[in-house]
Amino acid sequence: MLTPMDIHNKEFKRSFRGYNENEVDEFLDKVSEDYEILYKENSDLKDRINLINDKLQSYNDMEKTLNNTLIVAQNTAEGLKQNAAKEAELIIQQAQQNAEIILQKANQEVVKIRTELENLKKKLNIFKAKFKILLEGQLESVLSIDENEFFEEEGESHERE
Repeated sequence: MLTPMDIHNKEFKRSFRGYNENEVDEFLDKVSEDYEILYKENSDLKDRINLINDKLQSYNDMEKTLNNTLIVAQNTAEGLKQNAAKEAELIIQQAQQNAEIILQKANQEVVKIRTELENLKKKLNIFKAKFKILLEGQLESVLSIDENEFFEEEGESHERE
């Protein structure tokens, strides 16, 4: 790109019937000044464009990071939700299994108690029957005692003494 100094330092060959040298020099000086202003503006604008592009790139990078973070957060939330659902299902299954075990044990205990009750009823009936037989035997023995014999035997034992 042509610089303001290139314009300012440019020398032309002289020819017969050429342009007025002072006018050309003044014009070149004016062109050089204007061109220098435009050149600086252009350079400033390029710097600003670069700065804006850098900021834009930074914003684009930030946007990508935010999008990635959002995706990760969504995936994490979904994973947590799925894990919570699985854990809840496992807790429910475990609770159901525990309830079934408790019910089975309770039913077994009921059967055991009923069996013991039946055994106790049988033992009571056997005891009552034996006791009845014992009492009937004792009653029979008592009823079979003759009063006269009892008192006679009593009298004989007193006489011996």
